[in-house]
Amino acid sequence: MRAVDWIRKKRDGGELSAEELAALIEGYTNGAVPDYQMAAWAMAVYYQGMTPRETADLTLAMARSGEQVDLSAIPGIKVDKHSTGGVGDTTTLVLGPLVAAAGIPVAKMSGRGLGHTGGTIDKLEAIPGFAVERTREAFLRQLREIGLAVISQSGNIAPADKLLYALRDVTATVDSIPLIASSIMSKKIASGADRILLDVKTGRGAFMKTLEASIELAQAMVEIGAQVGRETVAVITDMDEPLAPSIGNALEVREAVDTLAGRGPQQLTRLCLELASHMIRLGGKATTREEGLRLAEELLASGAALDKFKAMIAAQEGDPRIADQPELLPAARSVVPVVSPQDGYIASIDAEQLGVTAMRLGAGRAKKDDPIEPAVGIRLLRRSGDKVSAGEPLAELHMNEAEEVVTARMTAAALAAFRFSHEPPAPKPLIYAVITKEGIERMPQ
Repeated sequence: MRAVDWIRKKRDGGELSAEELAALIEGYTNGAVPDYQMAAWAMAVYYQGMTPRETADLTLAMARSGEQVDLSAIPGIKVDKHSTGGVGDTTTLVLGPLVAAAGIPVAKMSGRGLGHTGGTIDKLEAIPGFAVERTREAFLRQLREIGLAVISQSGNIAPADKLLYALRDVTATVDSIPLIASSIMSKKIASGADRILLDVKTGRGAFMKTLEASIELAQAMVEIGAQVGRETVAVITDMDEPLAPSIGNALEVREAVDTLAGRGPQQLTRLCLELASHMIRLGGKATTREEGLRLAEELLASGAALDKFKAMIAAQEGDPRIADQPELLPAARSVVPVVSPQDGYIASIDAEQLGVTAMRLGAGRAKKDDPIEPAVGIRLLRRSGDKVSAGEPLAELHMNEAEEVVTARMTAAALAAFRFSHEPPAPKPLIYAVITKEGIERMPQ
């Protein structure tokens, strides 16, 4: 068959076979299927959708389009974690060491930030000397020796996904659940993990803005995992507001260290413990989520998780002293307060607005080749529900550019994220639901 036949079949509501999807993806990757035909097929999927079997087969075809990491030589059940992206979300830097301290190998290939969401690799590169590029041999050796490695994603992991995502971005087909789910899961499967935990964000600062859409995406990814033999659990978490007070690379590293030392922000600590409980169960070190949570709490309290983080930093040529001497991390040249314009309660804090502001300060990228300034960012001093007085500091801008006009513009942009009220707002949930192959468990609110 020709590509036009597969386009027509999907346009008319038909179901493509595994062989047809594999041929389509192979043809697109090697250039035999041109962009205009792949765009037509993506639009057909956008309108007609895909069955769970089709979505799983598409995912496998994209995972097989390039390099696949073989972790079979590493003892134990390997568990990977993926977040759909957020603001003030430094969970990987806490979760990886915490789960590895439980004896579960964590082999993670992460990406860089783009837009208002931060990237794990950018955060790690804020640590002096830290090397995110590792050879395959060094990566596997580090996993055997300390059970934890977080490196930059290889350019040849799921290359079909990179091509298709770039095409979807310019053809108005990004927000298709089957295409989003297969994009995320193809990279996770190619990265070699046995089991997968997904932190699916929902709200203003997330890719999926509504709870219903987030649940639909999570269900699709969990179903893909079931179809391809990789047990997958998805946790739906709030991203209306920044998860933790720090937004920016070195600031978030410092916050991760504080959390691993047992003195981190309450919401970040709670979420990391909850996510760790699932990863510990998936990794076979606990039989229930509750048992996994108890073990995670013990590892955090004992300092074992912080020790594992230091070991990873040293193994990847970074300076582990930053865990005890955070002043060794990059620091901005100036710190500018953002003050409350009125008395009252903070009703809400817009995560996306603050993420974009941090990006404009230099903590993130508007384009893939934009440079990162590791020291800059935003630190929240108050949270939703707090009572404030006019003139009281709400946040700090950590800036390298201190020119008066720039400072005024950035201060106004940060302040625009805050909404005020005369009465305290109702508390918002941190975790909405847990989705497994058995179904949806909604958390009590």
